[in-house]
Amino acid sequence: MTNRVALTLACWDYDRTFALASGDVRPEGVDLTYLSLPVEETFFRMLRYREFDAAEMSLSSYVLSLLTPDRPFMAIPAFTSRAFRHNGIYVGAASGITSPADLRGRTVGVAEYQLTANVWIRGILAEYHGLPVNAVRYRTGGLHSPGRTAKVSHDVPPGVEIEPIPENRTLSDLLAAGQIDAIYSPRTPEAFLQGSARRLFADPRAEEERYFAATGIFPVMHVIVLRRDVYAARPWLARSLFKAFEQARRDAADRLAETAASRYMLPWLYAEAERTVRTMGADFWSYGLAGNEAGLRTFLRYSREQGLAARMLEPADLFAPETTEGYVI
Repeated sequence: MTNRVALTLACWDYDRTFALASGDVRPEGVDLTYLSLPVEETFFRMLRYREFDAAEMSLSSYVLSLLTPDRPFMAIPAFTSRAFRHNGIYVGAASGITSPADLRGRTVGVAEYQLTANVWIRGILAEYHGLPVNAVRYRTGGLHSPGRTAKVSHDVPPGVEIEPIPENRTLSDLLAAGQIDAIYSPRTPEAFLQGSARRLFADPRAEEERYFAATGIFPVMHVIVLRRDVYAARPWLARSLFKAFEQARRDAADRLAETAASRYMLPWLYAEAERTVRTMGADFWSYGLAGNEAGLRTFLRYSREQGLAARMLEPADLFAPETTEGYVI
């Protein structure tokens, strides 16, 4: 009987990873235990305690980890989360804020300054909407629960004001009460669902499609990392995992717009899938370094410009070299 390496992976429950979680796709040489955990829990436990052999991780947190002396993780270019973030800017419903320019001099809540989504939002607002990163004041804390602290420590960037909110308050409540002016968030605030907040962009999808047409970038949010010691002991695991994630992604893409019996509770999903392909191309959610360099390089530039990354990295610096090229017959 062939021995297989036991490996524990923490990752959220995505359509693009379903085949891995179910065992329909098995990484070569690996006996995989798939822990389906919310992303915030996975990030916290991996960054603070290194609990898993492999895990989904915020791109921003991973970049910052590469700039520490121990470099505790090694990533593979499997982008389990990608998202446009124009839709993640929320303002008070009665605030009178209608454009990015109106945010100048205002107070903005962010769960963490270094969050990947927030790096993208600040970078896009600065580069395409004329709102410099230091033109607003940042307040950090839990979106819906008080007491959140940063998972990754970093210096406060020069010229940027970042302060925590009171320990017993939440960002969503402060926005609803008019005590902060906006929130940048990958999660939808309760204040929005309750009607006391609205999105900054009245038609965020139109903004996102314009952004994609101008840049060709579909922003990467998360990567998959191996603990450095796990990777160092068996470098072949990086390629094995990458191949498995890619196969699971292809399986999901093939079934996305099934019409005989839909997997998802969206009656016009077929039309949405067709529109997405017309707008972004057939391979709109690609893995791998090739073809994703421009988006990754943009994120790395934003991280550096926003005072997070201590030096500029290149996209190839992020990933196990075994996953950035393949053999040819």
